[in-house]
Amino acid sequence: MEMKKPVSVRDVYGDCLVELGSENPEVVVLDADLSGSTRTKKFGDKFPSRFFNMGVSEMSMVATASGLAVAGKIPFASTFAIFMAGRALEVVRQSVAVPNANVKLVASHGGVTVGEDGGSHQMLEDLANMRVLPNMAVLVPADANEMRAIVRTIVAHRGPVYVRMSREPFPTLYDTPPAFRLGKADELRAGSDLTFVACGRLVWEALEAADRLQATGVSARVLNYSSIKPIDRPALVRAATETGAVVTAEEHFRAGGLGSAVAEVLVEEHPVPMRIVGVDDQFGRSGKPQQLLEHFGLTAKTLVHAAEEVLKLKRRT
Repeated sequence: MEMKKPVSVRDVYGDCLVELGSENPEVVVLDADLSGSTRTKKFGDKFPSRFFNMGVSEMSMVATASGLAVAGKIPFASTFAIFMAGRALEVVRQSVAVPNANVKLVASHGGVTVGEDGGSHQMLEDLANMRVLPNMAVLVPADANEMRAIVRTIVAHRGPVYVRMSREPFPTLYDTPPAFRLGKADELRAGSDLTFVACGRLVWEALEAADRLQATGVSARVLNYSSIKPIDRPALVRAATETGAVVTAEEHFRAGGLGSAVAEVLVEEHPVPMRIVGVDDQFGRSGKPQQLLEHFGLTAKTLVHAAEEVLKLKRRT
C-alpha cells in the first residue's frame, strides 16, 4: 500500500478549534503551558478571552474545565497524554467522570512515536486508564481527516471524552473527513480469512499487512476501531463469525487497551483465535519514531506474523 503524505493530527485539531470557536461562543479551551505543542495556541490567538493557560498545573486545568462545563460552556482541555491520563488521572476521575461532566480531554504525544523524549513521556497506558472510567468515551483517530470528524462529533456529544493524538504526522487514509460515529467501527477493507482490528497509527500498518497477506492468497479484513469506548460489539461479533480469527494492533501496552477491549467482547460473544499486537510490558525508550515502531514490533511485518499464527490456530480448531 502506497503511503500518502503524512498530515499532523494535532495541527488539524488546532484548526478545528478555531472553526468551532467561530461557530459556537460556548466553546472554551484550556491548556497546561503546552499550547504550542498541542496546537491550542491557534484558538488562544483568535479568542484570547475564551482561552485559559493554566500553567504547569494539569490537575487544576481539568478541575477548572469541569467547572466551566457546569456553567454551560463546552471546554476542550489539552496537554500531553502522560500528564492528562497520568498526573491528572485522579481529578479526571473525580471531577469529570464521576459527575459525567461535558469535558473534552484531548491529549497529544501518545504512544512511542513521541520519539526522542523517551519512556518518561511515551504514554502507553492512557487508553487503559481512561477506558475503565464509567461515562468516559475513548477515541483514537486513524488520521488527520478522521480527527476533524471526531472533533466535530464530540463538540455535539454530551459527556466526557478522551481523545488521543500523536506527536508525529499520520499517513493519510481518508481523502475527506469520514462519517464518524461514536461506537461504530469502519471497515476499510473486506476480507474472509481473518480480521485486523486496529486504531491510530497502526491502522495503516494493518492495511499494509493485509496487502502483504493478499500476495500469499490470504484475505484479511481491516477494521478501524477509532472508537474504543463505546466499542462496536456487533462489528466484532460479525468479523469473528465470518473470518474466524482476529489480530488487534495499537500503539499502547498490550494490556488494557484496544486488544483487551476486543478480547472482552469476543470471550463473551464469539471466541476465536486471537493475537494482540502492542508494547509488551515494558516502558518506551528514546529513538526516532520509525525506529521505535520497529523496535517494539508495531509494524506490518509483525502483524503478518501474528496473522500467520492465528490462521494456524484456526485450522487446528
